[in-house]
Amino acid sequence: MALPKIEPYDLPIEASLPKARAPFVPERHRLALLVHDMQNYFLAAYGDDNPTLNTVIANIAALVAACRAHDIPVLYTAQNGNQDRRDRGLQAELWGPGMRTDPAHQAITPALVPTENDIVLVKHRYSAFQRSNLADLLRVRGRDQLMVTGVYAHIGCLSTIGEAFQRDIEPFLAADASADFSRERHDMAVDWVAACSGVPLSTRQLLAAIKEG
Repeated sequence: MALPKIEPYDLPIEASLPKARAPFVPERHRLALLVHDMQNYFLAAYGDDNPTLNTVIANIAALVAACRAHDIPVLYTAQNGNQDRRDRGLQAELWGPGMRTDPAHQAITPALVPTENDIVLVKHRYSAFQRSNLADLLRVRGRDQLMVTGVYAHIGCLSTIGEAFQRDIEPFLAADASADFSRERHDMAVDWVAACSGVPLSTRQLLAAIKEG
């Protein structure tokens, strides 16, 4: 039930991203950024100085900086430690008790620490929309597009994107600013987004969209 040990792998590159069925195009005045589950507990699975994770963190940091510079909302998800078994629900059947109430588990990785202007949502289920006010936060800010970054691409990121689509929020997966258990799982997530729910884009493409407006 523990998280696997994740070996380095090559992230998807822009030229290899599948063409999306959706016609969505990121627009600065409609966008919000979600930094998904970048907590020490989840990142420990990559070990020390994992080049895959290092690249993902750098790409997320670039997107966060660009969003803050252009008044694009930046939201984070973070689970609480020592979850009550009743609150953890069926996740306990697959993943065990989860993280402890300890900065070594709960803290967001130092390179991506939220500021007072960012919003941190308590994460309860795979999808960031479950048992949170994420949809309302986007709506009151006039945002109907969501860039998703973080871990793990085929679990929480994918579930969040699927639910965003079903709520008529146009989702974008930052393909090289997200990470997974393996390249195979990562590609599965990218392919599903392109086929069924949103648009996978590179960090470069998203930064260009933010800059151009």
